[in-house]
Amino acid sequence: MPDGDHPASREEYEAVLDAGERARAASFVRDLHRDRYVAAHLALRRLLGAYLGVAPESVELIREPCPCCGAPHGRPAAAGAPLHFNLSHAGDLALLAFADTPVGADVEEVQQASVVDSVGRSLHPREVAELEALPPADRTTAFSRCWTRKEAYLKGTGTGLAERLSVTYVGCGPRPASPPGWTLTDVEAAPGYTAAVALADG
Repeated sequence: MPDGDHPASREEYEAVLDAGERARAASFVRDLHRDRYVAAHLALRRLLGAYLGVAPESVELIREPCPCCGAPHGRPAAAGAPLHFNLSHAGDLALLAFADTPVGADVEEVQQASVVDSVGRSLHPREVAELEALPPADRTTAFSRCWTRKEAYLKGTGTGLAERLSVTYVGCGPRPASPPGWTLTDVEAAPGYTAAVALADG
């Protein structure tokens, strides 16, 4: 993580990250959260720079128009570049996805039972039924699996949580259900985490 003894020094990330990213990093109260954010965004810029053949600090990050309202808070993008990407981070993990078509990625820590109880009924009716059919001990992982799939898809479309969780079915079972026009894939993650990637069909 970026501190004085790490290769990603303060001087480096202040030179590589843009003003918005630096402001976001400075807003974190805890050093751990700031360091995680900086590490994830340095990785994103280094990989984007490598794919595009430019210096990491030269990548201009923008937001595409929201498909719901047209405001500039849709999918993240590199200005003028055909490459699509998405970034997610949770706890000690970061997940980055790059593709020739729109892509969404999400990684989450497995939620507590209280979260499943409070949010689970907001999912698609078929997903609610799938959760209720499971033993209570299995519901947290199944819910988190469903949540990451849904987040990855909604980030890929650019709508985010402007779309209600009950609209699109992605499933809580061992295999994701891909919405029309998209391919959902679970990503193997460390114990205690779930992750998924959604890729628009070419």
